Amino acid sequence: MAVKKNSFITDDLDWAESQLSSWKAYVDANPLHELKDRIEWKPTSRGGTIPMVVSSIEQQGKFIQETMKNYLQLLEVVDRLREREELKKEARSDSLIPERMKKIP
Repeated sequence: MAVKKNSFITDDLDWAESQLSSWKAYVDANPLHELKDRIEWKPTSRGGTIPMVVSSIEQQGKFIQETMKNYLQLLEVVDRLREREELKKEARSDSLIPERMKKIP
């Protein structure tokens, strides 16, 4: 079965680049040395509230490290695909078509 090639690869690459920028902004906004336990107040069965750790420093640090790892992997893939697309564009558009091969109206 023939597989249709994605003719909108540049749109996908643009989307991937926007995701990369949002990941980078998140990591930049949450430096590891400034992390604190995230605590929220949970209601109890008697109507009171108690503090509960929603996300510990360790969990947040692991998430940021995973995000950085995924960022670098996706960046490598996007760069490689951008290079391929540029090579395709050069192969298609930079060459001049000889007069004898142009379609006569």
